[in-house]
Amino acid sequence: MPRSPGHAFYDRLNRILAESEFDRFVEDLCRPHYAEEVGRPSVPPGTYFRMLFVGYFEGIDSQRGIAWRCADSLSLRAFLAIPFGEASPDHSSLTKIRKRLPEVIHERVFAHVLAIAHDKELLKGKTVGVDSTTLEANAAMRAIVRKDTGEGYRTYLKRLATEAGIENPTDEDLRRFDRTRPKKGSNKEWKSATDADSRIAKMKDGRTHLAYKAEHAVDLDSGLVLAAAVHSADQGDAATLVDSCCEPR
Repeated sequence: MPRSPGHAFYDRLNRILAESEFDRFVEDLCRPHYAEEVGRPSVPPGTYFRMLFVGYFEGIDSQRGIAWRCADSLSLRAFLAIPFGEASPDHSSLTKIRKRLPEVIHERVFAHVLAIAHDKELLKGKTVGVDSTTLEANAAMRAIVRKDTGEGYRTYLKRLATEAGIENPTDEDLRRFDRTRPKKGSNKEWKSATDADSRIAKMKDGRTHLAYKAEHAVDLDSGLVLAAAVHSADQGDAATLVDSCCEPR
């Protein structure tokens, strides 16, 4: 098998992780979530988290893409410590591990990596940049219901049309009535029937959708992400800025 000369960045990163006993830390942390003798041999936690590193460093946002990239690169196989002749983990394995490990495990590994960066004097922490964006929730606006009565939007609209003097309104009558009345989609009055934590918000393209607000805090000197928080989409930046900067990382 051909051997890769390695990648300078990943080789250096592996040395830092080895000096900090990263693999021992994540194995001890994840041990309660792995069975001792059931099923086929599992993907080592150190390999799993290194694959997440690859996705972050190379801007790959899908598990399928991460798995393909790692399988295609000899230098990344060396970074993952996968012996030549063995297959690298596929995307289904990544999915199973991510479902198995609770969110708190990922948060502790994230905090541990920041502690390593601090010990190696890579993290400055003098200037922090915070940025946020709205993310569409996996919920439709047509599924919202009134908080006070539990009415769906169509039922509520039909009641308003009837009160306005339209007897037995048809679907076309309701559409016409809805176009002419002032819209008031307030989060104080409405919620999603399928995702109660999502909020009604205007997206960057002008559409109104159920959404969340993702906010990141970054150390501007090193580029290290210090916190990645998800807030309600109806909260302004001024209301969440302090919380994101004070995330216990």
